[in-house]
Amino acid sequence: MMGIEHCRDMENLTSCPICQSSELKPFLECTDYTVSKSDFNIVQCASCGFHFTNPRPREAECGKYYQSEDYISHSDTRKGLINNLYHYARKFTLKKKLKLVASVTEKQQGNILDLGCGTGAFLNTCKESGWKVQGIEPSADAREFAHKNYALDLYDVNSWEKFPDNSLGVVTAWHVLEHVYKLEDEAKQVKRALSNNGTFIVALPNCSSADARFYGRYWAAYDVPRHIWHFTPADVKRFFENQGFKLESVLPMPWDAYYICMLSEKYKGGNVNYGRAMIHGWFSNINAKKEGNTWSSQIYILKPDK
Repeated sequence: MMGIEHCRDMENLTSCPICQSSELKPFLECTDYTVSKSDFNIVQCASCGFHFTNPRPREAECGKYYQSEDYISHSDTRKGLINNLYHYARKFTLKKKLKLVASVTEKQQGNILDLGCGTGAFLNTCKESGWKVQGIEPSADAREFAHKNYALDLYDVNSWEKFPDNSLGVVTAWHVLEHVYKLEDEAKQVKRALSNNGTFIVALPNCSSADARFYGRYWAAYDVPRHIWHFTPADVKRFFENQGFKLESVLPMPWDAYYICMLSEKYKGGNVNYGRAMIHGWFSNINAKKEGNTWSSQIYILKPDK
């Protein structure tokens, strides 16, 4: 059990959530470029190496750090060239995600729960292909958008009782778990609700990637304080094995490197140097191919070890 010290709107973790060591050391100071423009610290566990934002906003206060039109997963904004490029790429990636689900589960239809489903674009793609869809999303605005635009009725985060034991065939979490405060509780609920042969598909940024190392405190996927956990592949394997999952495979998300590098260039220099972003995204992907499992973002295919 990790220790937490509360102080007004912030809380300080006194131990590592993965190995429970109390030996924590400073790693980076990063800026919230999206909302508050404030600086936040990332620490590293001296025992297992896990990185996490510390101190961080208390969970009851974290919502204000998502209140920005630029936070695309909640607003679905098309403001600016980068967000327009994101939407263009998303049309391609949504179909690719669905193909991935079909490939790893060997099913063309079934029941699927998407955690942190945002405005519901992925679930809508699944629904159009005949899947029975359900979603959990903390943002009331995003849930309203999904209802209005896709006729999706999503659950809030306190709705796990809606999902009986062994009732779900597939659970997805596309760039979600780095935001989740009660990470162990969420993993336990997923394992409980998944069928014995169910599949948990998790996409996460990788803070050991070449673009993360190059941009350092400007790396956009640190995204403090919305991202409270900063995983490497080794962290993912260790955490989920501790929660009763087995890691089946790791898959790359090569397009993420270019998007992250564009944002990182903006944070570092104030303007986006698209040529430089493309070069560093390409270099990061080339490096990942050589080293293996070091992509800017990665997909982890997990099965309950029941």
